Amino acid sequence: MRKIAYLTSAILVAMSISFASVAKLPDLTPAAKEAADLAKAKTAHGDKKAAFLLCNAQNKVAKTYAVKDKVVATPDCVDPGEFKAPEVAAAPVTPKPAEVANAPVKPAEAPKK
Repeated sequence: MRKIAYLTSAILVAMSISFASVAKLPDLTPAAKEAADLAKAKTAHGDKKAAFLLCNAQNKVAKTYAVKDKVVATPDCVDPGEFKAPEVAAAPVTPKPAEVANAPVKPAEAPKK
């Protein structure tokens, strides 16, 4: 009887956790989006830098173990340089629905004859 009670409670806890994880998260703020874009750019630059260092290491090993009679073609390694933060484009400002609803209304002009 206790096993059934423990199993039932474990299933209920697991279901409540799974339902909580399905909840929708709110949209990111502009500052959070900028931070995420910066982190993404830093990661991409780090990947390029690691690929450059790997390319250099592979070329060094290929030259060390190359046979004298056989020429080994090695690819050119491209140095990504220093990290530069991406330029942030200004988002167009759109009025909120509440601002549009409270905006003063101009009276219509009479047609000219």
